[in-house]
Amino acid sequence: MPKTIRPKEHTPALVRPDVLRTSVTVEPLTCTIGAELAGVSLADAARDDDLFAEIRSLLLRYKVLFLRDQDITRADHVAFAERFGPLEEHPVAGSDPDHPGLVRIYKDLDSAPEHYENALHTDGTWRENPSMGAVLRCVESPPVGGDTIWVDMVEAHRRLPEHVRQQIQDLRARHSIEATFGAVMPAERRHALAARFPDAEHPVVRTHPETGESILFVNAFTTHFVNYHTPANVRFGQDFAPGAGNLLNYLISQAAVPEYQVRWRWRKNSVAIWDNRSTQHYAVQDYWPAVRKMERAGIVGDRPF
Repeated sequence: MPKTIRPKEHTPALVRPDVLRTSVTVEPLTCTIGAELAGVSLADAARDDDLFAEIRSLLLRYKVLFLRDQDITRADHVAFAERFGPLEEHPVAGSDPDHPGLVRIYKDLDSAPEHYENALHTDGTWRENPSMGAVLRCVESPPVGGDTIWVDMVEAHRRLPEHVRQQIQDLRARHSIEATFGAVMPAERRHALAARFPDAEHPVVRTHPETGESILFVNAFTTHFVNYHTPANVRFGQDFAPGAGNLLNYLISQAAVPEYQVRWRWRKNSVAIWDNRSTQHYAVQDYWPAVRKMERAGIVGDRPF
């Protein structure tokens, strides 16, 4: 049953459960991540400062929020997302011509095969300033299948063995669009993409700029550590590649732990709002030959620290 929010020990001090509006009901979906909201329209939240502030507070606590029956216009979708900040264009996926920053992710029988969504990832870590978050609405859903999974990377970091947390605290890593989206492109286009978006370097453990939480910040866009080859980690030169690679693979694999995950089943006009700084996600591509049409507004973020 939906319940009124009660403070938890790990709730960031910034979140104020006591100021929530009684019109919004909140149903947590797991013990660590995700909540479904009812009694709210995102079209209203785009214009109501108090309602938007409440949703933003809930997002910081639950990391991903879900809503049903959001029969809103594209303009309302964009207006709500822009309350968080400017929207970003995607250099490969493009945007709706009438609504810059709104990416149409349409999959049907004519769609080219690709495997970007069905990898655990954090959006845009190949940017110097990865996405702050996104608002995703389902326009058309398969009768079954096509779920999306989100992962709590704060919890993933918190539950690492202590010696691993110590080892990775000061590590930094590269993230690449060239090695992911660019991999299927002819060399000339791939090199041009890399020139526009050189590999970005980020901390392996980033700090959430609003809550202060520590976040494990490696994902499918991460290619390698840049400062692993030190006397503390390497006895002989041949230790470097397997040692760094094995550690990175181990860290990336943490997102696959079910205890850190929430899974959402889409219906038409369902919406997910997620904090991209503290989560990863995975779009399950199990629905062919059904059609799945989604529209996403990604929000410009800041430089991780």
